[in-house]
Amino acid sequence: MPELKRRPSRTLERETLTLSLPDGREVAIAQVRDPRARRIRLLVNERGVRLTLPRTASARTAREFLDSQLEWLAGQLPRFAAGGDEPTLAPGETAWLPLRGEVWPVDWDAGRYARVEMDRERLRIRWQPGAGEGALRRALREFYLAQARTDLGRWLPKYLPTLPRAPLAVRVRPLSSLWGSLSPSDALSLDLALVLGRPRAFEYVLVHELCHLIQPNHSRAFWREVETRFGDWRGERDYLRGDGHTLKRQLACLLAAPAG
Repeated sequence: MPELKRRPSRTLERETLTLSLPDGREVAIAQVRDPRARRIRLLVNERGVRLTLPRTASARTAREFLDSQLEWLAGQLPRFAAGGDEPTLAPGETAWLPLRGEVWPVDWDAGRYARVEMDRERLRIRWQPGAGEGALRRALREFYLAQARTDLGRWLPKYLPTLPRAPLAVRVRPLSSLWGSLSPSDALSLDLALVLGRPRAFEYVLVHELCHLIQPNHSRAFWREVETRFGDWRGERDYLRGDGHTLKRQLACLLAAPAG
């Protein structure tokens, strides 16, 4: 009889750490050891500070990472302590940007034209001194669109074989109130702000709208289709109900036309 392989546990291990900042303040860190995590990430938002670790990361490695982020962390905390969760961009100044449920620090570099690049730990904005704010905001919009399309390109192939037909088109753009919609012609629209939040919430909205290809309503039969494809949809729906207004506000702030 063949030996059955046990699947690795997906249970999250949580504990709270206390970290001393260079100015003497102490901050509580919610440390989460996640078997799905591939690298260490530090998230700061209005609910506090969260450190996510891969299952195999040692306590020493985690501490060294935190020590390397002390200055950055000290600069982020006042934004949220005062309710200032809206990112701002001014060329050359300290900045941060939301992406996939995390806060990313920004570096500025000179460039021939505005564009946003991504490496493992930071975002880099290449910027031509003297260029208008409009160019910067267009570059940021294109960056977020590219990131959203990358995510959709990973998820769609999983779900299309289970549907009676594919959507006519998939469009990503800022939406004022909805997270997504399916038109009578089967064109799917998704809110660009979803790429700012955690990926599972984005994927849930995609599945929700795809299921309208089967059930064009919110009947029990519709929710059974969602449940079959995305069992933890309730948690992601609750996340969007709680944090969604912040995501939409952040995107509007970042992409707003410059004054004047």
